[in-house]
Amino acid sequence: MWQKIKRFIRTFFRKSRKIDEEPINKVSLVLIIIMDIFILSNVFIGLNDIGNWYISPSDSHPCYSQWNNYRDNSDEDKQYTILTNNNYNYSYNPNLNLRDNYQNIENKHLGSVSPICYDYASSFDATQTREFRTKVNEIDSKQGTISTIEAENRTIREQYDSTLLEEIAGQPGELSINQVEAREARQTLEENNNRISNLKNEIDTLKREIFALPTVEEFFTLLNSDDNFNNLEASFERASFWYPSIQIIFQVLFLAPLIAIATWLHLKADNNGNGQLALITWHLLIIFYIPLIIKIFQFLQVGALLSILTEIVTVLFTGLLFVLAYLYIFIIPLITFALIKFSQKVIFNTKNQATKRIQKSKCLRCAKKLPPDSLYCPHCGYYQYQECHNCQNLTYKHLPYCINCGASQQQTQTNN
Repeated sequence: MWQKIKRFIRTFFRKSRKIDEEPINKVSLVLIIIMDIFILSNVFIGLNDIGNWYISPSDSHPCYSQWNNYRDNSDEDKQYTILTNNNYNYSYNPNLNLRDNYQNIENKHLGSVSPICYDYASSFDATQTREFRTKVNEIDSKQGTISTIEAENRTIREQYDSTLLEEIAGQPGELSINQVEAREARQTLEENNNRISNLKNEIDTLKREIFALPTVEEFFTLLNSDDNFNNLEASFERASFWYPSIQIIFQVLFLAPLIAIATWLHLKADNNGNGQLALITWHLLIIFYIPLIIKIFQFLQVGALLSILTEIVTVLFTGLLFVLAYLYIFIIPLITFALIKFSQKVIFNTKNQATKRIQKSKCLRCAKKLPPDSLYCPHCGYYQYQECHNCQNLTYKHLPYCINCGASQQQTQTNN
């Protein structure tokens, strides 16, 4: 196993910095590094885009946040707030109604918006009648008037407090720096406070009229339904549970054809002795495998697998979550070993490469054309043969049987 790892590392660095077994020059090295950076950045951009392609839990349940805040809110004015609040967790278009905004979310992603949220949006849109908007505008106007009067009151209080100090100090009125006398200030404040009280009563009346509208009553019947909210919450939690794993699966699917094409081109270039193409495709393979490995580790650390392992540890070890670290310490090396094994046996299988190269009279290492009956490669110096353990004659390396006696060479290859 250790010999295979060392051979893999040697092959990795040899393929990364040489063309036809010769070191690449500085210009070529700079060009390759620029290519690596450019392609790697675009790979991560593509991974981000495809990861966001599938609809997120907050987008598939766009009404959940507001609905949940409404139920948790203890403010007396929460009903009016939810009817007039347009702060959503997505790009809201004020020219469209709420249901159409939800439809826009669905059109931009793979997946669908929750049917319960569509019911919520339809019920909300039904409240936005002309009568409703007229009353809301009246309330906004009265609240603006209240704000203006309150600002005036603050100014008067500042002057009124200063005038009282002047009166206590015995300063004559004609020498006062304030334009408002204490008595006049008190009278104005009382008048303004009465106006504010009347305006607030009018606002309360308008709000009661709004809440009495049939469409508004139906909307709050939906909001106060425990069954509807519990179904929405359960659906949101399921989506949140699976979303990280779905994201990673889509990202791996994005990488899979890139890796497959780069692998095919690399093997083809390697077999045909095309050093430049072999070098470039080798670097592409490295670039594509970097995010793939990252995504595999993310899959192990987040999403459904982590949640399942956490639940198992919680049940078996009474909440001792540090045991989860032990599981990962053992699992990750096993997965790494499996990936290395797969790479050695399938992607860069020495026997398969040797078979094709021998058929074309090419070097087993560098794939260059060999002169007839060559023991060593004139291009890289690699010895092409090994001694058969059965007949002691020379036979090709990496082939399963001897070309002279037909004996299996598995034992010899294992010893090597």
